[in-house]
Amino acid sequence: QVQVVESGGGLVQPGGSLRLSCAASGSIPTMNTMAWYRQAPGKERELVAAITSGGGTNYGDSVKGRFTISRDNAKNMVYLEVNNLKPEDTAVYYCQVRGYYNSFQKFEVWGQGTLVTVSS
Repeated sequence: QVQVVESGGGLVQPGGSLRLSCAASGSIPTMNTMAWYRQAPGKERELVAAITSGGGTNYGDSVKGRFTISRDNAKNMVYLEVNNLKPEDTAVYYCQVRGYYNSFQKFEVWGQGTLVTVSS
């Protein structure tokens, strides 16, 4: 059974930083993408950052220059370093793992989310 679990969220003041972690377990395709999405109250879920098993990265426009995504392939873990946090960064942050077992079988699993609250 594949499982994705996030941790590291909490309350932080504007300008502060956090390190979010995501651990994936189970049968995961060797070639995959691990990503962070977030959803604020009353807003649509949006891409924060993504990283492939080969190390390629992509960031959402709202976080470019402030957030950094990284991964540990051996441990099937992905991290998100969030810096210079703003109140508008307040959201539930979700981890996603996706890939393909073959040409017809897609793999996509979401974690339960971890809450980041930015407030003074």
